[in-house]
Amino acid sequence: MWLKPEEILLKNAFKLWVTEKDNEYFVLQRRRGYGEGGGGLTGLLVGTLDTVLDSTSKVAPFRILHHTPDSQVYWSIACGVTKDEIFQHWDWLQQNIMKTLSVFDSSEDITSFVQGKIRGLIAEEGKTSHVLEDDPEKFREAYLRFENWFALPQEEKLVTYYACSYWKGKVPCQGWLYLSTNFLCFYSYLLGAEVKLVISWDEIWRLEKTSNVLLTESIHVVAHGEDHYFSMLLRLNETFVIMEQLADYSIKRLFDKDAFERERALSDPLQITKRGLEAHAKSEQFRTFFRLPKEENLLEVHESFLWVPFSHFNTLGKICLSENYLCFASQDGSQCHIIIPMREVVNVEKPDSSSRALTVYVRGKRALRFTEVRDYQRLATTIRSRCGISPSPQHSASAEVIRGECQSLINHFEDNPEDVTMMVGQKDSSKAVSTEALMTVFHPQDVENLDPKMLKEKMKEQSWNIHFSEYGRGTSMFFTRKTRDLIVRGVPEALRGELWMLFSGAVNDMATHPGYYTELVEQSLGTSTLATDEIERDLHRSLPEHPAFQSDTGISALRRVLTAYAYRNPKIGYCQAMNILTSVLLLYAKEEEAFWLLVAVCERMLPDYFNRRIIGALVDQAVFEDLIRENLPQLVENMMDLSFFSSVSLSWFLTLFISVLPIESAVNVVDCFFYDGIKAILQLGLAVLDYNMEALISCHDDAEAVTILNKFFDSVTNKDSPLPPTVQQAPVANNDKSKHLNVDISELIRDAYEKYGSIRAEEVESSRKRNKLFVIQTLEDTTKQNVIRVVSQEVKFTPAQLDDLYNLFKRQHFLSCYWTMKSPALLHHDPSLAYLEQYQLGFQQFSVLFSLLEPWAFCTNKSTLSLWVFRLIDENQDGLVNFKEFCCALDNLYCGSFTNKLKFLFKLHLPPAFTGSPLHVQEQRLPKFFATTEGSPHLSRLPDFDLPEDGVIKKSPERGRGKVDLQAYLKQWQNEILRKEETIKDLPRINQAQFIQFSKTLYNIFHGDPEEESLYRAVAHVTSLLLRMEEVGRRLQEPSSPPASLKPNPADGEDEAPLTPKNSDTPSPQEAGPDLSGADWSFSFEQVLASLLNEPEIVSFFDRHVDIQSRVKLAQVAQLKLTGNSK
Repeated sequence: MWLKPEEILLKNAFKLWVTEKDNEYFVLQRRRGYGEGGGGLTGLLVGTLDTVLDSTSKVAPFRILHHTPDSQVYWSIACGVTKDEIFQHWDWLQQNIMKTLSVFDSSEDITSFVQGKIRGLIAEEGKTSHVLEDDPEKFREAYLRFENWFALPQEEKLVTYYACSYWKGKVPCQGWLYLSTNFLCFYSYLLGAEVKLVISWDEIWRLEKTSNVLLTESIHVVAHGEDHYFSMLLRLNETFVIMEQLADYSIKRLFDKDAFERERALSDPLQITKRGLEAHAKSEQFRTFFRLPKEENLLEVHESFLWVPFSHFNTLGKICLSENYLCFASQDGSQCHIIIPMREVVNVEKPDSSSRALTVYVRGKRALRFTEVRDYQRLATTIRSRCGISPSPQHSASAEVIRGECQSLINHFEDNPEDVTMMVGQKDSSKAVSTEALMTVFHPQDVENLDPKMLKEKMKEQSWNIHFSEYGRGTSMFFTRKTRDLIVRGVPEALRGELWMLFSGAVNDMATHPGYYTELVEQSLGTSTLATDEIERDLHRSLPEHPAFQSDTGISALRRVLTAYAYRNPKIGYCQAMNILTSVLLLYAKEEEAFWLLVAVCERMLPDYFNRRIIGALVDQAVFEDLIRENLPQLVENMMDLSFFSSVSLSWFLTLFISVLPIESAVNVVDCFFYDGIKAILQLGLAVLDYNMEALISCHDDAEAVTILNKFFDSVTNKDSPLPPTVQQAPVANNDKSKHLNVDISELIRDAYEKYGSIRAEEVESSRKRNKLFVIQTLEDTTKQNVIRVVSQEVKFTPAQLDDLYNLFKRQHFLSCYWTMKSPALLHHDPSLAYLEQYQLGFQQFSVLFSLLEPWAFCTNKSTLSLWVFRLIDENQDGLVNFKEFCCALDNLYCGSFTNKLKFLFKLHLPPAFTGSPLHVQEQRLPKFFATTEGSPHLSRLPDFDLPEDGVIKKSPERGRGKVDLQAYLKQWQNEILRKEETIKDLPRINQAQFIQFSKTLYNIFHGDPEEESLYRAVAHVTSLLLRMEEVGRRLQEPSSPPASLKPNPADGEDEAPLTPKNSDTPSPQEAGPDLSGADWSFSFEQVLASLLNEPEIVSFFDRHVDIQSRVKLAQVAQLKLTGNSK
């Protein structure tokens, strides 16, 4: 590797370098302790220094220096890991530089020329290099060490590295931690003791910061059931965040494909950088805090003061700018924040430069003044360009005129709201779509009613109106502590839909997608899918006691919203609990608004909740358990098993307490959820357990605890609810409330905020990331156990052996996904499929793994054999092999009887495994097979594999929006049940071309065996015997035929083949000739079996026990390296 020329001290006290070659201008040196002899004690010391210290001198064991005869100054210009690499650089210098240097007159010119040439080479390399970090030289050195020490494939991208200590037992090892796209690596070399650690991110169960008596602060990693601790990091927090981001990236990419497809910024694993990860994390935090669409990215951040009119002072905070939004949050984030969509900005005024301020005018007679903005001019220009506002030379002078024109437009739109729809280009809503909230239709407010509840409702509305007058209303409203206080006290019925839209960010989605919902409704009308069938089944189970859902109006609106969402997002489609949530949304929001609220909940606020594995809900259950341990220690001391709370709280998270609380109380919880997110649900869950602490501690079993909680939820009321009894929901559970006093929902929520309001949203997100690793790995472990249980009934391998094989199989699946954006294995990975179908291998991955595990260690021509095995065991011919098919093949080869092994080999030479073509033709087809199965998102097949009409193998029960063919599944299962065991008489006869290849396969299998010669002779004897038997049989059948015509020509060639085993890999001209295909003689399996049974050497070879455990251990070591070499 060429290095940026740097002056060094050659004569050092330790004499760490030995000169290997030199000439007038260059010196090639070897690091003492490397190469021949090792260097003794000096070599050990040098190796230790190279690991611990981060200096240029220890980059690599070889280097090249430049010098001139009349100068004592030396310049390092190249380094290398191996002799071959450094000699290539040396030869290049000899051929391209030495002759040129003779034309220069002075040493300064020579040195200047060499330095310029080397810098040019480095710049040329940089065009294709993976090195993209701030300090390219230092990072190049680290990247070189990373490649040298861990021998990972060249495609593996190093993200960053840190010096740290790794605790192996009770002894710390000082070394280097390398974080790459797919692996966590550590290397240490101390006084001859080398420590090397490689852990893939997808194998990590736990990743957390810890501290104890011995380690003040460290990073704890759990993988493969082992604990790993990394400490003494100068930037521990930064290191942990990067590790967390890489682990989360790997989990999304490999286990959660749907979520990863939404992360376009990190789609290419070869382009992941530390800077990119940090930018992505900041954008994600920005979107979460301000509830913005997934498409928004944080572009600029400016510190500034914002004039807050309701407080009459400037508050310090940060301006955050994205593609379509201008946001501001005060220093602590809680005092106030505001979201300004660019579409709402009507003008940007720039006052005099002395105040470094700019004023942003928005619709609704609002002006926001930002001061002390360091780069205020550029910010003003950026906002104007994004809003489409053209700057004018007389901009400041005409500000009043512009404001007057804007105000007249605003007044016009307020008087004529229908023009706003025309202005944004929204299509006319379909007459089928409801334009009113169901609560407005089924329970209109009576203005004349002056009962206490209605009076209190009016007071709430008045409080909110005062808030709107002070803090603004709509998308550019200030969010403050007072806003949260009003939320906790309860939102008025008339304002609930509007505020839900605002707090969730759904108002922005709806404004930027005019007419989208109407189009979805029209497109999804009449579609029939598994989702629509489930929706129809659950329609009448959604708040069945509410009048709105006892009529066609409510049911039809619910059907349209759920069907439209299933059409929009078929990967989620429809899941139970969505109907209950959508029903409540329809009560208080218009139909289109309810749709966008559902989008906000499913895709932003509760990610991964509504899918088949409900990963998001399981993660939040784990977060809830952590909060219980932290905030309710008394409950933890008396109830050791907290998994009970996870199971009982699942419905709390999935339905936001709607399924357990009366509807008039549950809507108050939904108010808090839309403002504070999942934090509000966690707080309320803690408050519920705290309220029932004594009763839960004294209960004897889980059933009694469930009864206690159900009775508590029945006793929760909303004393301020203006809804009549006909609208209020009756308790779902036991109606016996004698043991429980009524609890007001407002008091319960207030208690939750007072006791647990200190829980920060950032802590919840961090806990989510930490627990997601454990939840995903637990689900994966459950999948593994289920697969092993099924497969163990079909094979003779022990559960421990199956466990090892499954880990190898799954790892091979992931290795095909590490360094490519669209691996077929990754594209076909679907967690919603049956356990056996979740992980499958294409041919290239199968070939690598099969070559590591096949029992014939010296078998030649492995790729062709792997192809035939792959074709044979791929029963459904979809180009993918699952774990059961893979294990059944290995079971035949390792644990089968002589007859079964021979039958397996015999079938390898029959269609569909063997197509009958000569071997060299098959080898020509292999690259085509690789390309079509590995590189194409739509899996193509070889001619002997059948494709559906659209060319796509359909593995999932439902692809796209077509209806599931359940009859086909039932028929398939019936055929599997009725399938009888194959006997040797069911096998077809093997023809001439197939038999020739069968013989060659036996030669290839026996190659390298200690009894190779005797095995070759045995095969020759069997082939000769079979051919003579065939000749005799044909003479008996056709006595009048000439004898010469009866003897097949290839027989003589086969008799000679054993004498020249080296020719067994390539067919003879006779074998490849066209006349072979016309031969009509053949053998049955019984004939082949009987002949081979007469050869003790062959029987002994196949009956010989082969230890699969030793092969598995070798495969575990070689799998990664072999996969990298095959790429």
